Amino acid sequence: MLGATFALAACATPEARLRTGLVDAGLPQPLADCMAGRMVDRLSLMQLRRMSDLPRADEAASVDSFLHRVRALRDPEIWAVTSTSAGLCATGLAR
Repeated sequence: MLGATFALAACATPEARLRTGLVDAGLPQPLADCMAGRMVDRLSLMQLRRMSDLPRADEAASVDSFLHRVRALRDPEIWAVTSTSAGLCATGLAR
């Protein structure tokens, strides 16, 4: 039973960290919740770690400025997943 608890906690950790990072980067909580759920399933742990550098920058004034910073990572997969997640989540078409 304890092993299952640790396994579940380990699975939730990247999503929780990403969600917190997105909020810290200036995105609204509901958008960050939606995006984190999609992104954690589509990006590798190494890519998620690269995303963790973004919250250290100044807060995004808008989703567009946040996406501009993501593009600066120069990883086409991170860019594609983040931008589509932002669009689908912002319009309510995700999940």
